Order: sequence, then structure tokens, then C-alpha cells
Amino acid sequence: MEEDRNMPKRPWDTCREVPVIEDEQTPWKMIKLLKIITLIVIAIIVFGLALCSKASFLLLITLANEGTKTIQDDHKPVVLLCIGCSLITSSVILFMKSLWKACYKTSKLPRKETFALVMFMEFMASGGAAILTIVAMPHLDIVTNVTILNSVAILPAILQVVTQCTAKERNRFLLPSITAFILILLGYILFLVLYIMKDPTDINMITWVGLAVGGSFLVSFNWWENYLRPIGENSKSLVLRNLCRDISKCRNILHILSSLLRIAVTACVLGAYVPLNKMEWDVVRFIPRRETTIIGIIIGVQLISSALCHWFSLLSCKMHAMRRCFILPLYLASLAVMALLVIPVIVYYQDYKTSLNGTSINFTSYCDVVVDARNQTLNGSVFPHLVLDVTHTLCLADMSRLWDISILTGSAVSWWLGLLLATIHLWHLSIYRIQRTQDLFIRRLYEGAFIEQSLLLNTRFDIRTRRKRQDKQMESSMLYLCATMWHETYDEMTNIIISIFRLDKYRPRTEQKFDDFTFEAHIYFDDAFKQVEGSRGRHLNDYAKSLVEVLAEVYSIFTSIDDKFFIKKQQIPEQKVIRTPYGGRLVVTMPNGNNIIAHFKDKELIRHKKRWSQIMYLYYLLGWKLMTKYYKRWEKGEDDSVLKAEVKREKQNTYLLALDGDTDFQPAAVMYLIDRLKMYPRVGAACGRIHPTGSGPAVWFQKFEYAVSHWLQKTAEHVIGCVLCSPGCFSLFRAEALMDDNVMKRYATKSMEASHYIQYDQGEDRWLCTLLLKQGWRVEYNAASDAYTNAPEDFKELYNQRRRWGPSTMANVVDLLGSSTIISKRNPSMSKPFMFYQLFNITSAILAPATICLLIAGSLSFVLNMDGSWALILAVIPPIIYLILCFKLKSDTQITIAGIMSIIYAFLMLVVTMSIIGAMVRDKTILTPSSIFVVSMGIIYITTAVLHPQEIQLVFHGFLYIVCIPSAYLLLTIYSMVNMNNVSWGTRESKPAPGATPAEVAKPQTKTQKAKSFFQRIMSCGKCCKKPSESHEDRQLNANLNQENLIPEPPLNEAPPMNTFVGDIGTLEEEQMQMGAACPPQCWVSQLQNASRDMPLQEDSLDKDEEGFWRELQKKYLEPLADDKERQKQIINDLRELRNKINFAFFILNALWLVATFTLQRFGAFIFIVLPKVDFNLNNTGEDVQIDPIGFMFILGFATSVLIQFFAMMYHRIYTLVHYVAFIDTEPREQKPDEYYPPAKKIEAASKEEGDLDSISDISQADSELWSEGEESDDDEEYPPPSYIRSRANDGTMV
Repeated sequence: MEEDRNMPKRPWDTCREVPVIEDEQTPWKMIKLLKIITLIVIAIIVFGLALCSKASFLLLITLANEGTKTIQDDHKPVVLLCIGCSLITSSVILFMKSLWKACYKTSKLPRKETFALVMFMEFMASGGAAILTIVAMPHLDIVTNVTILNSVAILPAILQVVTQCTAKERNRFLLPSITAFILILLGYILFLVLYIMKDPTDINMITWVGLAVGGSFLVSFNWWENYLRPIGENSKSLVLRNLCRDISKCRNILHILSSLLRIAVTACVLGAYVPLNKMEWDVVRFIPRRETTIIGIIIGVQLISSALCHWFSLLSCKMHAMRRCFILPLYLASLAVMALLVIPVIVYYQDYKTSLNGTSINFTSYCDVVVDARNQTLNGSVFPHLVLDVTHTLCLADMSRLWDISILTGSAVSWWLGLLLATIHLWHLSIYRIQRTQDLFIRRLYEGAFIEQSLLLNTRFDIRTRRKRQDKQMESSMLYLCATMWHETYDEMTNIIISIFRLDKYRPRTEQKFDDFTFEAHIYFDDAFKQVEGSRGRHLNDYAKSLVEVLAEVYSIFTSIDDKFFIKKQQIPEQKVIRTPYGGRLVVTMPNGNNIIAHFKDKELIRHKKRWSQIMYLYYLLGWKLMTKYYKRWEKGEDDSVLKAEVKREKQNTYLLALDGDTDFQPAAVMYLIDRLKMYPRVGAACGRIHPTGSGPAVWFQKFEYAVSHWLQKTAEHVIGCVLCSPGCFSLFRAEALMDDNVMKRYATKSMEASHYIQYDQGEDRWLCTLLLKQGWRVEYNAASDAYTNAPEDFKELYNQRRRWGPSTMANVVDLLGSSTIISKRNPSMSKPFMFYQLFNITSAILAPATICLLIAGSLSFVLNMDGSWALILAVIPPIIYLILCFKLKSDTQITIAGIMSIIYAFLMLVVTMSIIGAMVRDKTILTPSSIFVVSMGIIYITTAVLHPQEIQLVFHGFLYIVCIPSAYLLLTIYSMVNMNNVSWGTRESKPAPGATPAEVAKPQTKTQKAKSFFQRIMSCGKCCKKPSESHEDRQLNANLNQENLIPEPPLNEAPPMNTFVGDIGTLEEEQMQMGAACPPQCWVSQLQNASRDMPLQEDSLDKDEEGFWRELQKKYLEPLADDKERQKQIINDLRELRNKINFAFFILNALWLVATFTLQRFGAFIFIVLPKVDFNLNNTGEDVQIDPIGFMFILGFATSVLIQFFAMMYHRIYTLVHYVAFIDTEPREQKPDEYYPPAKKIEAASKEEGDLDSISDISQADSELWSEGEESDDDEEYPPPSYIRSRANDGTMV
């Protein structure tokens, strides 16, 4: 029998139609090349910036040395002041950043013990840095100054030894830490021998040397906090644990206070040293211009290169290139600085010896004759003077003897090797891609004076013990894919099913090689049943049956083919079909062990529409599957605290991927979203880049519109605040966020008022995000995560879709703005400036119709050479007429008129564009509102498109977008506002099922026919259903009795609400329910089994407990509501009244702006703003341009908004590139998205070491508890890092 199953059923039908399975959209080869280029560039930049920072700082130290000629001795206080600036600049930046966070985020006051300890450590570190760099180093030679900064690793080396000893387990980094301490100590000894033993009677030199040793040791106090966490983790001391928690909770306040302390200490040391050294501060005001320029350039390079080096180092770690682009460049920076400063000295010395034609001269004589005897006046290039000043520092150390050179070299090598060994653990540090800043660097502060040492020593120090390795194997995330379907076509269903099967191939469950996450796919099919007379119960409709056919077809595609002729390697195994209280369920186990569960909903048994399907899977997956198991354990008496910790951890690591029924995505897109939620625990949702698909002008318009929305608007929201809408077609949600107070429970609210129908049901994804934002959760946008969904191809369908989106968007934004004060306090990412930015955006959207009218009026005035006031009147007349017609005509007629007007406006916009260009040519200026609008938008869009190279072709769709601006922002706005009371879905409502014949309108049934049909259904249910229940029959009885709850269409085509309490209006399903069908009498299970021959279906039963859950859920939230015609009529009236109120306010605001503009044009001679007129070369022509105040404010506001979006986009693109590079660098090679799908192609999995697989985070449970309360993040996060996955290689290290 098994052999028969392996034989083909139809040997003559061997040709296949295989859809596109590979990832053909993402240019992986280009991204791989970009990765290589990026890593090389980042490594060079980090190395170059570290070199510039250190070299410029050492030049300042050299210029402060007594006897140098570039800066006169009496002007040395200026150089010392610049050294102090380099010390405190990072403290100033940290103060400003912490002050901002303290104002807009949670900040707590520390305990007295914590405050005292932190202030003491900061006092010691800042005092040591000031003494070392301002007082001691100007009296030392350049070689010592380069290398003595490496000695600041002495205390970290000691603390590393202590930390590893407290772990009470063998650690391979213990010996390097001990060796590092010995080498640094040896360097100190050699340094003391070199300077003190040469002249023991020189008290001043002994003082400088002592201050240098003491100062460098005190500087090493900077990184004490890096070792406090692991020591406290392995210690039983409650004092240490409480100290760690307090530092985490009060980080912002502590940073503010410590920054002020560091600035004050540095100022005190600098202010005291200058008069003690017999220098005057008054000379600061009388420095020659040439010296000012030299000092200004050096300090400017030092400050900028230090800040940029810190930022690029952070990027290199986030992109998982720590060894290549962070550690190695910083190690080499000290050596390069040494070479950069010493080699010119040697070259100049040798050149001078050569110029003497054989005359012998030693280094001491060279110092006396050339270096110290030169003229003080600066002439020509500054470089020779700087080289001789560097040489002067070596002259003071008297490097004429080989013994002195050997000792100096020995101390330099010892210090450098000590730093290398003290930071050698970084080569084996395990990090995750796009790691959080606070998990990379313990302190937010960097030390500009010794940038490479501060970056290396500030990087997190971790100890991996056996216990941690055991803990990390237990952590894994659970991903639920939740798709909603209704009237998708066969091809649309194929897209999403193929995407799910791709993910099954990417993360197999049967041969699981990766433990980062497991997944389960759920499809919720709305209104999947129809009534067929003469059959046993209700049957699946054609759309639902198409889904079953798609599952069988895609399953066969992903089943591998054997090399032999005609012999299939594997047939589709039997799958399960289950009757449920809400309809039915199909459980399909994919080839690699993951499940797809298709839930077929019967609207007579459970409430339908998309939002209720979402509530259905929220309570099923998060309420039933997640919480019930812990309730059972609690009933058995398990400890509450343990259960709470486990529930919290599982909520954090459980994600729901919301999908539409036609979404096409790659596994990599899912991974990008998971990365965001894994790294940032306060991110409640993340969305990807949505690409509309289809053909035709309507789709071309949407492609550019979507591109602009994602390129500029969503990136700006992500960077400066939060994304306000995470689209339901492809968004990842965190279970903890959805289960938070006032989110999931509030989302299940019935629409009771007219405004609820608009805000809750017309844009359910935006309302869900509104609830998340109000609870303090962050919503993000990831441009690397691409998903594709079908867009409306018909003008009518597009208008109906936007008719839903427009009012819903406005309602939710107004809701957020109305609670801006509370939200700003509760949500760290939603600051008041960001809320003001949203206020400006919503104001611009409201005034868009009037703005378009002004734009058209300007073009009419230019083309027809008519007065501006009459042009404005002429431009306003057509929209007013269309507005009146929208109140009088049906919606289909309104759309038809809008289509005709859109064509006329398109030609007019072409004239507008040409007129604006003509006006610029005629007036020889771009300084007009229209010209600035066109030129700036063109530059920004083209630049933005260039920064998105794989989407640059969308620029050509921009021409269509421009000519459609009046249709999109004028006519569509009027249509959506006037039809606000129409709350029907508007899309897919009349699309026929694939292969289905057009349904005939059923004739009204008599009472006798209804009764007969009712008893036939009762009898058929009794014969067919194996386990009938009285409640099920009662529900079906009620549903059948209320089957025809139609309400006559109200005047002006004002459709009644299509949700909650309002019945559906003549949809296709109701026609099919009453339509007779010639089919054998059978129940839907038998029907499905007979129809699905390629995929055998075996009937199974539902678990009793789960069946009870569904019945309780239906009764509580999802029971179909009784038909209340009075209530429906009341809602219709309320919606109409609400529409009238909002429309009055909306169009009055537009009218006021138009009247104000009209008035200013009439009295333009008296009220205007004068701006100088410039030509195309931006040269002043001597003429003036008069602009009315409103136009000027429009220019200013528009320019500000666009610039914010543009710079936010630039910032976001950098981090998108970082994510791309990190993803390619950490995902195993055999799992690359462009390598694992080709049909009938076997992929040889490369053998990989255990270290190449993704591993769990080294942060243990004790570590999480230690830092769990109120930790404040550098990345706008307020919660501690969860247990997350980390990629590692070579015995658990990163690459």
C-alpha cells in the first residue's frame, strides 16, 4: 500500500506550474558587496578618527610644553584651556542628553550611599584626568605621552582578576588579566627609572613623574562600573545588588550630577594650575590670529574626531564587526600615532645630518643647534615647527644614550601590551546584531583625551560560566503568524501560503538546528460558510475551498522530487479537519514540521469582520495557549513568584506577526522585525517596508505614495518619536504589549457611539497602535524588512479604501494629541516636540484642499495673466461644486465625477508644473512659494531615491503622483469627509470567487419556505454532526432566523455601519446563502474530504477544554449580535450628524485660510514680507520679492517639516545599512534567503562548528534580576535587556 502511495496518480500529467519561490526582490549580491565595502570603510574611518583624535590631543599637550616655539610661553594658558575643553566636551554632551531624558523619561533620585559612591569615583577619575593631561604630561616626552595613556588599564586589570575569582569557576581570561597588571606595573617602574634615576635631585621632575603615575591610576577609576555588575552577580551581598539596581534606576540623575562634577573638577584643576605655574589668564584675549587659527584647527579636529570615533565604533559593534572594525583599528591607533609623531622627527634629524656633509653630530647637539635655537617667529608652513616642537620634548628627556632609548621603549611596549591583554576578552565577547548601546558600553561617557583606551575599557566585560551555558539553552521565542482572509483570489492566497512555507523551510521543527524561535501559522477566514439547500448543514464557500486547494498545491511544490523518473519521494501526508464551535478548522503540518491552522469562521456562529478576527486570535493565542498552562500549574500549588517570572519572560518572548491574506514576504523580513523586538524590550510593535503590487495607473500612484510615506514620514516618526501606525498587513507585535492594561481588553470594545465606528473599525491597526502608544510602548519601523501586498487597481476601490483610512487616521491622531500631556509622561519616545510635529502634520492635512486651490490659483494667474484674486475664485468654484454634489449623489456617482475631474486636474497640474518653471525663468528667481515647493521637493525626492537604490525606479512614478495631487489631496479629501458616515469596508466586497459563477439575487422567501428550510437544516445537522450540542443548534437556529436582516439603503447612498450592531447590506455571501445549489446532501467535512484528493483529510475532534474556551469566548466577546433595527437607524443618524459636524469644522477652516489669503492678496500693497530676490546662482539681483505672511509661514513650516524628515531619513538609512550588514554577517550561510528555495534542487548543507550557530545570550537569570528594575537605556528604552539570542563563532565568540 505504501508503494502505491509513492507512485504517481497521473503519470501523464508531470508538467508543473511553479510560482516564484526565490527571493527575487532583495538584491542580496549587491548587499553582500555593500557589506564588504562598508566594513572596509568603517574600519578605516574608526582607525583614522582615533588617529586624528589622539594625534591632535598630543599636539595640544606638546604645544603646552615649556620651550616649544609654535605657541609663545605666555600664551600657554590658551592651549591648557583647549586641553580642558577636550576633557569636558563629552561631559557636556552627556549632561544635555541626560537632562533631556530626565525631562521626558522616568527619573528617580538615588540613595545617599549610591550618590556618595558614584560622586567619589567620578571625582577621582576626573581629577586624575585633569592632573595627568593638564599638569603632568606637558613636562614629558612625546613617546611617554603616547604610551602612558595605555597604563590607565591598571585598575581594570585588577578588577578583572577580582571579578573572575568571585565567579569561583575556571576562566581562561584570568591569566591575561594578571599578566596585564604585571606589564603595566613594569611600565611604571621603567618610567620611574628613566626620569628619576637620571637626576634624583630634580624635585620638579620627580613631582611631574609622580603626578603622572598618580593621575593615570586615578583615571583608571573611570570604568569601575563595568566590573560592579559581574561582581554583584556572583556575590551574595545584598548591598552590591541594591547598589546595582539603584544605579540602573537613577542613571539619568547620576549622569547629570556626575557631569557637572567632572566639569567643576576640571575647571578647578585648570584654574589653580595656571596661576601656580606663574601664568596669566588675561593673555587669552590677546592671542595673535595665526596662533588662534592653529589652536582652533587642532582642538576642532580633536573634538569632532573623538565624537565621531565613538559613534562609528558603536556602529561597528552593532553591525557585528567588532574585531575587524573596532578592536583591531583601536589597537593599531596607538602604534600609528607613535609612528606619525616620531618618524618625522627621525626624518628631520637625518636630513640635517646629511646636510652637514659628513660632520658628526649627536642628538643632543641637534637639539641645541636646531631645535632650541630656532626663531620664535612663525613663517611659512606650520608643519616643520610642529615637528621641531615634538623633537623638543625628546630633547628634554635626553635620548642620546641607547640605554635611555631602551628603557623608554620597554616602558612603552609594556604599557601597550598591558592594554592589549586587559582587553583581550573583547575578542571573544558574544554580542547580537544591532546590540543595544547600553549592552555594548557600560558608560554613556567617552573620554576624548584617550579615545581608544576609553572605548576598549568601556566595552562590556562578561564572564561565561557553566550555569549560564545551561540557562541559555532554555530560552527560545514563540512566533505566531496570524493572517486574516475574506475575499482573496487564488493568486493572493498562493502568495501568503508560499511565504509561510518559506519560513517552514527556514526554521524547520523536525530537524531543528536553530533554537532562536519556533513558529505556528494561523489563518482566520471570515464568513467562510454558505447555505446550500438540500445539503446537510452549511458548506464552505468557494473562497474557503480555494484556500484548501492552495495549501495542497503549495505543499506539493515544496515537497522535494526524487531523482528517479515518475517516482515521488513523498506524497502529502494526511492532515486534520476539525469541527469547532465557531465553524471549522484545518490543521496542515508542513514538510518541515511546522503547522498551519486555518480557522473557518461561520458568521452565524461567531462575529465576523477583521477586528473581531484579530480579537479572536489574540484571546486564543495569548489568553488560552499562553496563560492557561500557567493557571493549571498554579492550581497544582506552584510558587507564585516563579510563575510570575516565567509568565513575564514568555510574554516578552512571544510575538504575533499580523498579516493580510495576500501578503508576500521572505523569512529575512521576519528576522529583521524579530531583531528589533529582541533587542529593545519596550518596543511593542514593529512594521516593515510595505510594497504595493499590481498594475495600472492607480497602482503606480500608490507605489510612489507608499515610497514617500516610508522614506520620509515613517522614518521621521521612528527617529524623533514613534510610528503612529503599524499596518496590519505586516507587523510584529509583542505579547507583553498586547496583554498590557487598556490594550487587548480595550481593543475588544464594541462600537457604541458613532465616533467608535470611525476610529475603531475603519482603521483597526492604527487604533491598536494608538492603544499601545498610550500605554507607553514604542512602535518602530524597519526599512530592511520588505513585504508585498496587493493594492487596489481600480479607481473606485482606491477611493473607498482611502475613504476608510482618512477619517480613521484623523480620529486617532486627534485622540493622541488630546492626551499629549499624559502620553508624553507615560511614553518616553513621545515627547512634546514630537507631538507638536504631529500637530503641524495634521494641520497641513486638514488645510490640504485649500493649499491645492492656492496652487491652482497661482498657475491660473500666471498662465492666463489674470488677477490673483479672480484666479483664486476660479480655482475654488469646481471643488465647491463637487462638495455640494457629494452631499446629494450616491457614492458611485461621486467617484465617477471625481474620476472625470481628476483627469481634468491632471492636465491642469501639468500646466501648473510648467507655469512654475516658467515663472522661475521669467522672474529669474526661485524665491517664491511655488518655486520653493517644487525645487525642494524635487531635490529631496531624488536624493532620497538615490539613497534607496533598489527603489530608485519609483522616481518615474513620481510624475504621475505630481499630476494626481489635486485628485489625492483635494477630491479624495472631500469624498472621504463627506462619506465619513459610510462605514462599510469598501474593498473586496463585490469581487467574485475564483471560478465561481455570478450569484443570482435570491427571491424573498415566504414564511412556509423559511420554516421548511429551517427544519431541513435541523434534520441534516442531526444526521451529519457526530457530536451535536444543544447550544450549537440554538446558535444556528438564531442565526438562521436572523438571516435576512437587511435594511433598505438610506438616501444618498449612506451605507449603514458594517460592524458590531449594524447588519450587512446585500453582500455576495448573503446572496449565496439563499442560492440553491445542485450538490449531493453532505456536511462540509465530507464535502472537503471529497474535494481534497491530493491532500488527504482525516476528521479529528477538538479538546474538551478548548471547546469550552471557545464557547466562553463567543459568549463574552464574539457572539453574533441580535438584529436591532432601531439601534441601526439610531447609529445611521448619529453617523450622519457626526459627519455634518466634522465637515462643518473641516471646511470652515479651509474657507478661513482661503479668505485670509484672498484678503492679503487684495491688500498686498500694505501687508507683505519683503525678501531679497536672488537669481539661479543665488546672487542678489538688487530687487525684492513680496510674499504675504501666510505664504511665508507656509514656506517656513513646510521647509522645517521636510528638513526634519530628510535628516531623519539619513540617520535611519545608516542604521538600516548596519542591520543589513549585521544580518548577513551573523545568519548561517546555509540559511541565506537566496540559497534555499530553488525547486528540485538539493542544497548541500555546509558543516558548521557549534560556535557558528546562534546561541543564547550570556546574560543569565541572576544578571537579569540584578538589572531588572527601572534600567534606563541609551536607546530610548526603560527596561532591562531580555534573554535574547546572540550569534557567535569560533567557540562562542563574535566575528
